[in-house]
Amino acid sequence: MKKRQWTGLWITLLAVVMVLSACGGKTTSTNDGSATEGTGSGSASTTLTVAAATDIESFDPHNNNNTSSEAVLVNVFDYLIKNDSEQKKVAGLATSWDQVDDTTWRFKLREGVTFHNGDPFTSADVKYTLERVAKDETLKQNSYFKNIVEVKAVDDYTVDIITDGPDPLLLNRLSKMGAGILPAKYIADKGFDAFLKQPVGTGPYKFSKWTKDDRVELVKNESYFDGEPKWNEVVFRVIPEASTRVSELLAGGVDVASSIPSTDIARIEGEADKKIVKAPIQRVLQLIFRQTEGSITADPKVREAIDLAIDKQGIVDSIAGGAGIVTRTSVTPGNFGADPSLYKTSLYDQEKAKQLLQEAGYAEGEAEMTISVSAQYKEQAEVVAAMLEQSGFKINLDVLEASAFSERYSSKSFKEIFMIGIGNSLFDASNNYNRYMLEEAKGESDYNNPEVEKLLQSALVNMDPASREKEYQQVQQIFSEERPAVYLYQMEGVYGTNAKVNFAPRSDEMFYADEITPVAQ
Repeated sequence: MKKRQWTGLWITLLAVVMVLSACGGKTTSTNDGSATEGTGSGSASTTLTVAAATDIESFDPHNNNNTSSEAVLVNVFDYLIKNDSEQKKVAGLATSWDQVDDTTWRFKLREGVTFHNGDPFTSADVKYTLERVAKDETLKQNSYFKNIVEVKAVDDYTVDIITDGPDPLLLNRLSKMGAGILPAKYIADKGFDAFLKQPVGTGPYKFSKWTKDDRVELVKNESYFDGEPKWNEVVFRVIPEASTRVSELLAGGVDVASSIPSTDIARIEGEADKKIVKAPIQRVLQLIFRQTEGSITADPKVREAIDLAIDKQGIVDSIAGGAGIVTRTSVTPGNFGADPSLYKTSLYDQEKAKQLLQEAGYAEGEAEMTISVSAQYKEQAEVVAAMLEQSGFKINLDVLEASAFSERYSSKSFKEIFMIGIGNSLFDASNNYNRYMLEEAKGESDYNNPEVEKLLQSALVNMDPASREKEYQQVQQIFSEERPAVYLYQMEGVYGTNAKVNFAPRSDEMFYADEITPVAQ
C-alpha cells in the first residue's frame, strides 16, 4: 500500500470544508417567532426538544423508509416486540411468543391497552396492520413483510402469524419500522386520509401537530399501559444546517442535537451546561454503483479504481473528527452475519487507482461520473470527489436536499453513484444485502451475480444460525472483490446535549423520549 500523499488540492479542500462547517448559522425560531423552551433554557419546563437534520416522511409507519422517521414514530406507535437499549427482544404489545412450526408463530397480546382515541387494542388491529403492510406492494416497508401470508385472530388477545416459508427474521421484523400497530376500527370508520391528518397509536406520546420540514409536536399519553410518560410534551425540530443545530443547542432552544460536526465539539464542551455524547451507530457511509450495461461503473476496474483512490482513514480523521471506523463491509459487529476479517480494514493506493483507470481505457478526465448525495453528507462527498479527481476521474457532484434525495432514492433514478449512510434496524446482514437480490436491484444498481443470488435466497429461509452466518460471510467476501459498493466507514453518533438531561445514544439511532430523562436538581 502506498504511503499517503497529501496533495495541495486535498489540503486546500479540507481547509475550505472545515471553515464552512465552523461557520455559524441563524437561530431558528418557532412559527410564531418565539423561542422554543427546552429543558436547557433554565426553566422547569417539562418539554423535551430534540433537533435532527431531516424530517419524517409521513405518519404512516408502513410507508417510511428512513431512520429519522422511525426515531420519531417509535414514540407514537408500539411494536409487538421491542428492542431495548442493549438490542435484546422484550415484550411490547405482545407479552409472549412461541414458534408453533417452521411457518407459524403464536403471540399473546397485552390486555387493557387503548389507542390514543380510546379504542381498545385487540388482535383485529394486529391482523389489519400486518396484512396491510404485507399485501400492499406500494408501501415502502412491504419488502420486509411480504412473506407474511396471513394473520389469524385466534381470539381477542391471541394471534398466529403465518409466513410463506421458514423465516429466521420474523421477530426482528416485528420490532422495527413497518410493524407499528395501527387502529383498525378508527381507520375503517374515518378512512386513511383522516388517520394521516390525526394519527392514532398506542405509544407513550400522542400526535399534536406536524409542520412539515419544521417540527413534530407530541404530547403525553396519560393512559399509557407502561406507566406515565416522563415528559408533558416532546418536540422534534427539523434543522438541516449543522451550524444552526449547534447554535440552537448553545442558546438553549433544544435539549439534544444530533450529527454534531467535529469542528464544533470543542465549542460545545467549552460550555459549562453543555456536553458531547458519542456512541458507535449501525450506519455505514458508502458509495453504491449503478452496473447497468453501458454505465462506466459497470466496469469492475473502474469500481476498484474508485475504491483505491479514496483515503477512508483520512476522511475519518479530518471530516469526521475521528468519529468513525473504516470498514470493507457494511455488516458491523453486533449484527448477525458480520465478517470480522473485513472490519477495521481499508484499501488506499492512488497510483494503482490511476493505473486501473488507464487499463479500463480512460485517459485523464475522460472517466466522467455523477455522485448524488444528500446535503447531510456534503462535506464527505466533496472530499471523495477531490480524491477521485486526483486519480483521473471527472466528478459531477449532485447535492440534494433530504426530501429530494429521498424521492430520487425511492424512484431508483440516480446516475452512476449515490452516497448514502445505511443503518440496520434489523440487526441482520439481510438488511444490508437484500437490495442486491435480482428483484430489488432492478433499476437501482442492476447488480446480477447468480452465486450471490443463491446465497441470499438461501439465507432468507435458513433456520440454522451457523450455516446462515457463513452464507452472509461468503457474500461479503465476494463483495470485497466485486465492489457493488465501496464502504467508507462505520459512523459514530455525535450528539450535543444540555447537561440537564441524561441521554445515552442507541446504536439504532432511535429517540425513545422516555429513555431521555431530566437530571435531578
